[in-house]
Amino acid sequence: MSSLTTATPQTVRILGIDPGLQTTGFGVLDMTGSRLQYVASGVIETTRGDMGNLPARLKVIYDGVREIHARYQPDVASVEIVFVNVNPQATLLLGQARGCCVTALVSCDLPVAEYTALQMKQSVTGHGRAAKSQVQEMVKRLLQLPVVPRQDAADALGMAITHAHASPSMNKLAAQGVLNRKTHGMFRSGRSH
Repeated sequence: MSSLTTATPQTVRILGIDPGLQTTGFGVLDMTGSRLQYVASGVIETTRGDMGNLPARLKVIYDGVREIHARYQPDVASVEIVFVNVNPQATLLLGQARGCCVTALVSCDLPVAEYTALQMKQSVTGHGRAAKSQVQEMVKRLLQLPVVPRQDAADALGMAITHAHASPSMNKLAAQGVLNRKTHGMFRSGRSH
């Protein structure tokens, strides 16, 4: 009679980032199998310094993301993809903040996955048109938090949850040889670098 051994699921630590020039949200989760466990969340704020000094504000974001990486040692990061909105100047500034976050993550040798706000809302609430308050409430429920997280932190935790939901499917497809470098993006719910 042979003995069967069951492998203990590996824990993966996911860092979610919701980029913003004034407030960048972050959320850290541990995923063990299909179980998610809250680790930490918060914000990086750039409103304390000279609001007209864009390079200094970007440095605050860059340093903050690297500090979060050093403190929590995530295995992977997920960042919101930014789209053009009504105000082109605001979109440009947000894009610079997002680029700063991605650069900081890549400089820490972290793999970075990207998802839209619509994909995050779909993953967290079940529909892509959810209000910010609905995302906050569902993040609280999914992670069994005692209080509703701040909006930017909830969005960042939502990014981490979205990656946790997407990554098992991608890992199964990759293991079956279904995905290759060229077609991977067509199957994935987001982009990955």
